[in-house]
Amino acid sequence: MKIRILGYYGGYPYDGVGTSGYLVQSGNFNLLLDCGSGVLLELEKYLDPLQLDAVLLSHYHHDHKADVGVLEYYWQLHSENRKENTLPIYGNIDDKINFDGLTWNDDTKGIPYHENDTLNLGPFLIEFMKTQHPVSAYAVKIIEKSTNKIFVFTADTKYFDGLINFCKNADLLITDTNFYKNKQGTKWHMTSEESGYLAKQSNAKNVIISHLPQYGSLNQLLYETRAEAGSNINVKIAKLGLQFNI
Repeated sequence: MKIRILGYYGGYPYDGVGTSGYLVQSGNFNLLLDCGSGVLLELEKYLDPLQLDAVLLSHYHHDHKADVGVLEYYWQLHSENRKENTLPIYGNIDDKINFDGLTWNDDTKGIPYHENDTLNLGPFLIEFMKTQHPVSAYAVKIIEKSTNKIFVFTADTKYFDGLINFCKNADLLITDTNFYKNKQGTKWHMTSEESGYLAKQSNAKNVIISHLPQYGSLNQLLYETRAEAGSNINVKIAKLGLQFNI
């Protein structure tokens, strides 16, 4: 399984880098996980968007779905050479208005997932867990059937203990790490320290901190995460175009 980072900022694009988006590949299967602002442009560097097999959205905040509309237009305007005649876009149905927008003519089709589902999608089994966020958001666990390798994406969430079991023994864990450890007040995202703690308690093998802030020193954010995770866990910071193979 290969995971490539197409955007990693929280909230809004910054300094030439977009918001959340990840290309997940196994064999010739291409899954786009989240589709934030700037993701389609970055995707085009590595893959013809018409070669996508599916899109999966963790939730409907704009920094995770802003480019869905232009991706739908892309498919509408390119009726030939599509890998799939209609692109399936998986999303939760807690927000019916946003879910209904995933279907565009006969070009894209919204398909619902639910927290207790195990989605059998090409080479993957995909599980979901509802997180703690102001809107319905779902952490995503992707298991490659041929290898049993595990990739977990926390999506947007404050820290809660239920994440530990969901992330258990992940070969790669991408965490929502939007705050430095000294963050005070309301937190709907994890701090660096909380991401490090989650990594350690879940026994993740590799961790990438993502959904990053646009302020402060990201090297400090990485240092704080590593300090809590411990030396046995490989912790990296998200980089545009970085591909991780598990």
